[in-house]
Amino acid sequence: MPADITLVNLNMLFMRYGEEIERELHVPLGPLYLARALEDAGFAVDFRDYQCVPSEEPFDLNVLLEFLRDPAPVIGLSCMANLLPFTVLAVRALREAYPDRTIVLGGVGSKSVEEKLLARFPWLNIICRGEAEQTGPELLATLRHGGDLSRVPGLSYRANGMVHHTPDRPRITQLDTIPLPAFEKIDLAKYAGYGIMTSRGCPYPCTFCSVAPVWNHESYSRSAANIVDEMEYLHLHAGVGLFLFQDEFFVSGKPQVMTFCDELARRRLDIKWKAFGRINLVDQEMMQAMARTGCIELRFGIESGSDRVLAEIRKGFRAAETVAVVSQAVEIFPRVDCFFVWGFPFETLDDFHQTLFQMVAFRSLGARILPSLLSILPQTEIFRRWAEPSKLEFCPYLFPEFVVTGHEIYRAGRVELPEQHRVYFDLIRQHPDIFSGFFHLDLQGNVLPKLRLLQQFGFYRHFDSDPTDTETCGAHSPHVAPPELATRTEI
Repeated sequence: MPADITLVNLNMLFMRYGEEIERELHVPLGPLYLARALEDAGFAVDFRDYQCVPSEEPFDLNVLLEFLRDPAPVIGLSCMANLLPFTVLAVRALREAYPDRTIVLGGVGSKSVEEKLLARFPWLNIICRGEAEQTGPELLATLRHGGDLSRVPGLSYRANGMVHHTPDRPRITQLDTIPLPAFEKIDLAKYAGYGIMTSRGCPYPCTFCSVAPVWNHESYSRSAANIVDEMEYLHLHAGVGLFLFQDEFFVSGKPQVMTFCDELARRRLDIKWKAFGRINLVDQEMMQAMARTGCIELRFGIESGSDRVLAEIRKGFRAAETVAVVSQAVEIFPRVDCFFVWGFPFETLDDFHQTLFQMVAFRSLGARILPSLLSILPQTEIFRRWAEPSKLEFCPYLFPEFVVTGHEIYRAGRVELPEQHRVYFDLIRQHPDIFSGFFHLDLQGNVLPKLRLLQQFGFYRHFDSDPTDTETCGAHSPHVAPPELATRTEI
């Protein structure tokens, strides 16, 4: 049966350390949820996971075109913000190779810049916004019958030289009604990481966060039984014994977590799991129940040790609460991860010293410290308040962790931008308001002084020269073990 759509996952973990390549396959949940919805609606899906391309040059557009040879009439591409520049150029290459195909861009990478993307890049035609389980089948049906795109909620598209946006589609509130991802579309044995989404969305208004705005700050959760059903399926059919709950809001409240732990204990599955927690929503009883049922790692987004900064970013707790919770957690779990964000434009050196002190203290308790340079993505409040185009600075040797693309080469503490990939970085420089996550605010007065302090206290230790040297890498290096990168979802 001919396919109606070639659905492509472009998200991947791919990094170059000198001559060595690190890549790790993670099950592409979002595209597989969409594949299931499309097939349940009667469409044939040709699913291709670009993580699995055997080439060591996945950013060569000829490699991509070979991987996507003879696609279906509709091509759907999913990407995150770090690979949005690559995806923009990939769509152009596909448009030139297959001018008769309809190409649809999805995933979170285009969030808040749909208008600019469609206005500036004429080879982009349709962007799907928000959850696609309902929009996808409706869009395919409309395209099949030559219908009116303006009647499909959740789209941004170009028609007659104008950019149009249909109304947002209402959120899916009953997540248990969403079927499990189309796991049969992939070889589960190839993958190293098995994530699960227990909820969609986060209600907290953290000003630096790029995740909660994707879901419009609305949060809905799956039932405990529904979550454990998925774990049981993967455990029995693919031998999965370790899971990561990828959503930010797994710990949405004590009753939900305790019910989940009870359900997991009742099923008697021999599995381990990891999750993200929230300082103001956990207590000792909850963490002990999680540990008893197989949780071996709890991850906290702490962000700052300064109460002033915590208030400014609307984190919802104070530094003293963090100290109390982390002190308990390290006694309960084999590993506790503490994520910190640095480089806020309003963060004084006094604020930063408080953060640094807390990082060092938690490290001495046995927690793993994961500092990340602020990434100013377009959907964040920090972008709207601070990121005037004239203030954004591009630094070729220092990228925020969350926008590492895989094009770069890290060699002996130095970042190299390979000449064959210059076009991607030229694209980024030309459009700072679209690709703002790659830029900085006040490199000399804000970012580099804090980077030097982090180095002095044993973080980012890979510098082998003056960090103001424009050929030196700041945030990444082959001297840093891969699990130390905050971008890595290690399971």
